[in-house]
Amino acid sequence: MSKDLDKKFLKHRAYTIYFTFVFLILVVLYTTISLQLEGRESLFGSVDKKLPVQTVKRVPRMGEILDMNGIPLVTSVTFYDIHMDATVVDQKLFDAEIAGLTAGLHRMYPEKSAREYENEIRSARERKSRYLLIRKRVTNDERKMLNKLPIFKEGQMKGGIIDNEETILRKKPYGNMLSRTLGYYKFDKKEYKVGIEGAFHHYLKGEDGIELEQRISSGWKKTGKIIKDAVEGATVITSIDKEIQEVAHSELEKQMIYMNAQEGCVIVMDVKTGFVRAIANLSKQEKGGYAESYNFAIGNAEVPGSTYKLASVMAGLEDKKFKITDKVNASGRYSIAGGKLSDSNHGMGYGTITIKKAFEKSSNVIAQICYKAYRSEPEKFIERLATFGLTEKLGIDIEGEKKPFVRKPGMTGWSAMSIPWMSIGYELKQSPIQTLAFYNAVANNGTLVRPQFVQQIKRSGNVIKTYKPIIIKDQICSKSTLAIMRSCLEGVMTNGTGRDLKSSFFTIAGKTGTAKLLGDNKKFNDEKMSFYQASFVGYFPANKPIYSCIVVISKPKREYYGARVSGTVFAEIANKVYASALQYHKAVNSKRATKSPDLPKVKAAASRDVTQILKSFNLRYQLNNDNEWIQSDTLKGSIHINAKKIHKKLVPDVTGLTAKDAVYLLESAGLIVQMSGKGVVKSQSVPAGNPLVKGQLIKISLK
Repeated sequence: MSKDLDKKFLKHRAYTIYFTFVFLILVVLYTTISLQLEGRESLFGSVDKKLPVQTVKRVPRMGEILDMNGIPLVTSVTFYDIHMDATVVDQKLFDAEIAGLTAGLHRMYPEKSAREYENEIRSARERKSRYLLIRKRVTNDERKMLNKLPIFKEGQMKGGIIDNEETILRKKPYGNMLSRTLGYYKFDKKEYKVGIEGAFHHYLKGEDGIELEQRISSGWKKTGKIIKDAVEGATVITSIDKEIQEVAHSELEKQMIYMNAQEGCVIVMDVKTGFVRAIANLSKQEKGGYAESYNFAIGNAEVPGSTYKLASVMAGLEDKKFKITDKVNASGRYSIAGGKLSDSNHGMGYGTITIKKAFEKSSNVIAQICYKAYRSEPEKFIERLATFGLTEKLGIDIEGEKKPFVRKPGMTGWSAMSIPWMSIGYELKQSPIQTLAFYNAVANNGTLVRPQFVQQIKRSGNVIKTYKPIIIKDQICSKSTLAIMRSCLEGVMTNGTGRDLKSSFFTIAGKTGTAKLLGDNKKFNDEKMSFYQASFVGYFPANKPIYSCIVVISKPKREYYGARVSGTVFAEIANKVYASALQYHKAVNSKRATKSPDLPKVKAAASRDVTQILKSFNLRYQLNNDNEWIQSDTLKGSIHINAKKIHKKLVPDVTGLTAKDAVYLLESAGLIVQMSGKGVVKSQSVPAGNPLVKGQLIKISLK
């Protein structure tokens, strides 16, 4: 009986132990699974409602700002803060690899020695610090390199590297160039909207998403449950052409350094559309050099000076107050309503000339003409300026534009001299972009368009908004007045103050301007104590305008006349834009070109040079000889290359050759060459075919 009881007891004990172990295993398994699933969705797809939850914003990446050709002007760059938990690294691994890790850190960031890095890491390990800063704001490429270093390559749990803290910063790849116009957005108690980024921030920022987090034992953790998807920031495609922008910026900066000027700006605008292709603003910095610290082109309203004479003469013509052919006595010194004015050529005057000539010479006799025309009805002059669009804001997207200041009868400061002063660009103020828009209207057959900086908005490659040209005024004046004033602007370049700025490749129409500014004492002082603003505004080519441009340079120290200070910048920009812009030049390798009698003109030259160029442009040609020197003709849609005869005992004909080829040919024949001009040879002092006398001087003229 006792044996049976013992067996029964042992059996129950065995079962008790067995089931106890099974129960413990199940508890451990349950606990493990619970820990693994804590803060995540359950097996049935819902969040564990027993744990505290909160919603957090998912901030999208901001959109880029591109130039018209897709080149990034502003982009978002992700940086990472790198920390280290030195306590998780196994002692054996730490001892073996710490030297390799610190040597690698020194190679990447040499401002600290390997020994200094090692001391910091060892100290953190001893203090049981779990968050030692290694480096702030490293790029993703640097982050990848750090993850390959000894110890760090083991990952966060074994190697201690903590690299998941992101910082997204806006970056302008071209630095100072266009910086102020590209701008920024900032919110600090109130919004600060600067430039394109400020004006189009609502597109660039995208829309925040919402994600769910749960509180677990180790802190708040994202569940992966998205309440609302974030909408990525849109891409803003500007009207800026980076190539033109680089030219405008560099030419302005070069001239401002040379002139030791205080401020300056350049704007280049597409005539038909009003889209701004380049805008540069530079101000002298206290520490030296120039930077884009203020948008002078948009926000600075100042007296325009003589560039305003276009509006004054246009007003008189529209109101039939005078004719452009009327004669006036430009004596150089003018007494008007008790006030006195003089011409810029030290009051010497220009004699009896037409109003057109007075405009071209920028004579202040225009003040006298306008005074006589409007002294009894000054309101009519102001009204006419309004029809030109010169009294209201343009309404551009970028913030900072001021309303033009135009003094009116009844206002403080109005006097009998107000009309004369206004007619030559004083007693009123406007920004450079407002001046340019008016001149652009003249170039655009009288249509005033709004300057714009953005052409398209895209999101995920899809266009969500397109900006079309905005017409402010269909016609600012009559066609007849417009034709007269365009002729006057061309005359400035051929017969007037801009005659030294002509281009040999195309015509320019424009107007110089020199305005005296108030001194530090808020008065107009004598010449030595005065500040000046030099400007040039116009368009090119004059006959078929594509671009309008204004250059304004304030407080230059070397000179102050508009043509020499700002006009030279305009000319350099115009020439470089012309040289690189395809719309100015016919495609010489097109089928249409090769079938047309208007084939490219091939100059006399070395045969090998000509044939190489023609081949590169895929142009058909027929080589009729194997001579070293050739000349060409065009027959039946192709180029015929013929021999240019060179006699060893006769003076060669070098007309049509470049300077390089002409000098080579003449000096090879034993002649001494003296050359003038540039281009191709137009004439030679010793006629071709004369007997050759070695050592003889021959003069060649190039044009």
